[in-house]
Amino acid sequence: MSQRGGARLAVVGAGSMGAQIAQQAALSGLSVALQDISEDQLERARRSNRQLLERRVAKGRLDAAYLEAALGRVSLTTDLVQAASGADIVLEAVTERLEAKREIFGRLAAFSKPDAILASNSSTMGVSQLISADCRPERCCNLHFFYPPLVMDLVEVVKGPQTSDETIQRAIRFVRDIGRTPVLVKKEIPGFIVNRILHMATQEAYRLLDSGVASVEDIDTAVEKGLNWPLGPFRLGDLTGLDITYNARQHMYETTGDPRYKPSKQLAAKVAAGELGRKTQQGWYSYPIEVKQ
Repeated sequence: MSQRGGARLAVVGAGSMGAQIAQQAALSGLSVALQDISEDQLERARRSNRQLLERRVAKGRLDAAYLEAALGRVSLTTDLVQAASGADIVLEAVTERLEAKREIFGRLAAFSKPDAILASNSSTMGVSQLISADCRPERCCNLHFFYPPLVMDLVEVVKGPQTSDETIQRAIRFVRDIGRTPVLVKKEIPGFIVNRILHMATQEAYRLLDSGVASVEDIDTAVEKGLNWPLGPFRLGDLTGLDITYNARQHMYETTGDPRYKPSKQLAAKVAAGELGRKTQQGWYSYPIEVKQ
């Protein structure tokens, strides 16, 4: 299969992750179908991708004509069958909830091409948790992109217990062909590589907060200035979404039984209050809506 220009990608879920993954592939010349059950969400994805790429044009990093061509390579649809049935690679990027992902993979098994790669963008769940035998486990894997996908270079390619070597080779080639750097996780483990390490570091930050050792602001400043992180753990949480952070930790806790992964009480309270970070204008910090002049 020729990946560049010839392969067709379907992305299921048009949230920030799915929308930007689709656009990154389109920037590299692939035809992409971006599917979501919500037409409003698809329109938000289209507007957001245009705005992000227009900033590159304004900075002289992207040609305006190429911007239009890349946007045009992403087709939007609410029809899952239409999006996935002709795709060489189908990437699930829906909410980080086990049942939602299982439902998607169950449907994909019925109408995806026999040789299509079925992949999940989950940050914590191995693909073996999401599929049935009908999905042909040998063609399934994780392709874990990092937020924001239009900026972040890394993709974790995770081999499931029954994933074939051919599938992994194709997945790695796909990641490279869309201008990203793959790392291979040879066997499933909750959290994979990056999040497993990141969770331990950020969990300690939450423990410091919950125990009253230091404030959100001072912990962030200490990590940014002392460890040279571009964002402290709380600013990073606001950027990625506190609901995503909470769900990932809860899944790790339930999967491993390790109390070190149990979500922070203050994190749980933020999620329960609907204060999810930048996307709700309130998280650990406040983000007033900018008024355009």
